[in-house]
Parts: sequence; C-alpha cells; structure tokens
Amino acid sequence: MAKIARTNYIARQPIKDLQGNTLGYEIRYTGENYGYNEETGQDFMAAETIYNFLTQAGDKTLKGGLNFMTFTTNLLMKNTPKLFAPEDLVIEVSESVIIHPLAMRFLERYHQEGYSIAIKDFQFAPRYISNLRHFDYVMVDLHHAEDDSVKRLTEMIHSMGKKCIVTGVDDEDLYQKAFILGADAMSGRYAAEQMFTAVHSASYLQSNFFRLLVAITKDEPEVNEIEEIISMDATLTYSLLRIVNSAYFALRNRATNVHQAVTILGLGQLRQWIYLMGCSNEKGELDESQEEMLKLSFTRASFASELMRFAKNMPINRNDAYLMGMFSTLPFLIAAPLEDILAEVAISEHVKAALLSHEGRGGMLYDLLLAYERADWTAINRLGEELGLPMERLPEIYFQCLDEVNHIWQQLMDTGASAGEA
Repeated sequence: MAKIARTNYIARQPIKDLQGNTLGYEIRYTGENYGYNEETGQDFMAAETIYNFLTQAGDKTLKGGLNFMTFTTNLLMKNTPKLFAPEDLVIEVSESVIIHPLAMRFLERYHQEGYSIAIKDFQFAPRYISNLRHFDYVMVDLHHAEDDSVKRLTEMIHSMGKKCIVTGVDDEDLYQKAFILGADAMSGRYAAEQMFTAVHSASYLQSNFFRLLVAITKDEPEVNEIEEIISMDATLTYSLLRIVNSAYFALRNRATNVHQAVTILGLGQLRQWIYLMGCSNEKGELDESQEEMLKLSFTRASFASELMRFAKNMPINRNDAYLMGMFSTLPFLIAAPLEDILAEVAISEHVKAALLSHEGRGGMLYDLLLAYERADWTAINRLGEELGLPMERLPEIYFQCLDEVNHIWQQLMDTGASAGEA
C-alpha cells in the first residue's frame, strides 16, 4: 500500500469539454485512490474532505462551478450530499456503490431531488449497464481501460443520453485518444493546459501591457511611471477610462485623463484590472476559456504570494512570486514562446529561471503550485518541506486564495458589465 501523506490536502481540478469550456471541478484529496479495503477507511477520508472543503472554501468558491465530490455508501445513507445545493454538486461514486442495492436506492432518490450523479473509474461490464440509467456522467480512467472497451462504452453512454468524462489525461497521446474515442469532457494536467486558447497574437508583445504589470507589482509602485506607461498605449488608456467612467463607480464628473483615472481607481484595484484589460478583446469581452485561464493566473499569483509569507531562504520577494504565478500562463494567452515574452520585460532573473527551467528555490515554489493543481501529493510534501512551509496550513491557504480570486473575479465581471452599459 502506498504511503499516505501526513497532511490531508484538497485540490480542485477542472473538467473541460472538448471546446475548452469548464464543465465543473473534481475535488481531489489525499488518500482517495490508495485502495482501502475497509469502507470505514474510505468514509473517513471522504467525510474529512467534505468537512474541510465546506469549512475552507468560501461561498464564491463553492458556487464557482459544479463540484464533483466522492461519496461512499455510508455517507449517502447519512444524507451527507444534502450539505450542498443540487445545482452545486455532482455526487461521484465508485463501482462498489453499483453493486450495493441500498446505495442505489439512495442514489435514485438524490437523482429525483435534482442532484447529478457520476460514477468514476468505470470499467466496461455488461452486468452493470442497466444501472447506468441513474447516472448523468460516466468517468473512465484512460490509464486503466482498453481503447476498444472505452469506444464501446462511450457509444453506449451516448445512446442513453449520458456524458462520458475521461480522466487522467496527462500527456499528448491520451489527449488525442480522448478525442478519437468520442469523450464529452476530460480532466488531467495535459488536458487543462492544452484546452486554453490564445487570446492575442505575437504582435501584442509590442504592447506596454507587460511593463505596466511589472510596474504595478513593485514593492513601492511609482504612480508617475504607471501613468506614463498607460498614456503611451491607446488601448490601455481607452480601457482604463471606460472602466472608471462606468456605472459601477457612479462618478459625478467623468474622468478625462489617465491621472484622474488612476487616482480614482487606486493602485490596489488597478493591479486587479490590468490583466483583464490586457487580455480582453477590443470590445472588452472574454470567452469562457479565456476567463478560466485568467482565473488560473490570479490563483497561481495569489497562492505563490501567500506562500512567500512562510517560505525560507527565498531569493525572490512576494511581488516577484506574484508575477511568477501571473506570468506562468502567458504562453496560453499569447501565441508566443514564454522565453520571448519574458525577454520583453525587466523582471527578476530568479523569476525567469523559475519559469523557464524550474531552477532554484523560486523554481521549487513554482513546481509546488503545479503539483497542487495536479494533486501530486508526494511532490507537494517534498517541495513544501524543502521550502520550510507549514504543511498543515496549505489547504487553508489554497482555499483562501481561491475565494479571494473568485471575489475579485466577481468584481471584475460586475464592473465590466457596468462599463458595457455606460
């Protein structure tokens, strides 16, 4: 049996449809796949995950999309799913629930009450087919299934009006296979990275956007420098004035220049808006895939910055860490290599080394962010201990950052909507 980590971590992994839109998030936790032989062991891990998720995740995080969460037979019978609203939850169960008559009756009842149901790690077996009518999603791990079996299962699932989600898509071969086999959605590290579309062309590198992002995240931002950078770029100037003069701020007199706009918005809010201004289209709009990548940018930046409060012997500061997290997604937002992008801006060489080659302690912090996203508990333990982090607090910090990002994002969307109405 694999060794279980001391700390019970929780992470959210996006489940994407084949167009790159977010279907929901699978809540992953330490120990979920270690093959307990006793139902009580599974109950403990699942119950603790649900408790930690509810106590650590804020309301905005909880409602940030469908939450796919694992429930055991005992937890189903104890009405645990009812801690969640039906529109926020997909009840995820293993195959063992299918062969448990009482558990299936409970699932039928939850389904009638409006909850969606998913079966995970499903293996093609004719004797189970009749029970699939109670499920909305069938999840198949491509690491443990034959191609022919998955193809037949997918065709059968579609004929029943259900959706097939393939999991564990961690490399290009599995990514391509998911398309070929006719999956409706997929999850996994490689799938998450490949499904984000580029927002801009390489020509956008000539913009002042990157200089502006660096300037606003300095330890002591210089207002004159920020105003000068914005004033040199017509697109950024237009976007800033459009936001400040929107109905959201309800100004008595319209801001007519960059200085007035920066003064009204303030440096704190300005940093939140810069990335949105730089990555939206000429109408100030984002599609769902772009929104998801921008949220990931904010999450990585916030998580990295917060972890810097505890990391030992770091060659970078909190602002550097914030930039590292924010810039890590740029290759997906801009059609250009990260090396070319970073050559355009004057940022810490330690940050560049971390992003380009995962070098140094900055690279270790970056690797920790990536490990948390893919629920690599072994790497999380190793990197966290080497960095001197308080391991027992990582889940709390992670969900605080998620909630903060969702709060910021709601503000961005509310203001953007107001700007559109102005």
